[in-house]
Amino acid sequence: MSMRPDDHRRKWDREEYEKLAEDRKREEKESEEDQKVKGPPIKRELLKTRDYKVDLDSKLGKSIVINKNTPTSQSGGYYCNVCDCVVKDSINFLDHINGKKHQRNLGMSMRIERSSLDSVKKRFEMNKKKIEEKKKDYDMATRMQEIAEEEEKLKEYRREKKKEKRKAEEMLEESQVPNEIASIMGFSGFGSSKKK
Repeated sequence: MSMRPDDHRRKWDREEYEKLAEDRKREEKESEEDQKVKGPPIKRELLKTRDYKVDLDSKLGKSIVINKNTPTSQSGGYYCNVCDCVVKDSINFLDHINGKKHQRNLGMSMRIERSSLDSVKKRFEMNKKKIEEKKKDYDMATRMQEIAEEEEKLKEYRREKKKEKRKAEEMLEESQVPNEIASIMGFSGFGSSKKK
């Protein structure tokens, strides 16, 4: 740098910066070679349909006390145990489990298997069988018999409920404190306004 007062511009050392640039290029080449040595990228499974039902209704309408010691899996919202995260509402939870990050954590890629003619035919046959099972026609006699059986079960259920109610009333009457003992102790009942 010159010592003149009118020369206020900063002077750069070109050789030093050229050396730093060469070092950085060398490091980048080494890191690329290290990545090639690690091997080919991981082969992931193709995307497939879920074999379980997503549970969105189990916590619906329930209230939970949450404090600072509550684990994240039991805190408010929907917990994803694969990604270890909590999502606040059902729509975002569905977006999460169908998303790229979640599928990658499951070991799947976002590519789907290419359909072949045979797989499409099998799918059509399977859907036809489901429809035929739903259309299973019953004759009138079997329908009447099923209705009679359901009515009999309902009557039996009602009888059992009445018996349980009578037993509960009898147990309550037996457990009543006798009037003499109650008057000696200084109370007439337990605050019930109902009289018999």
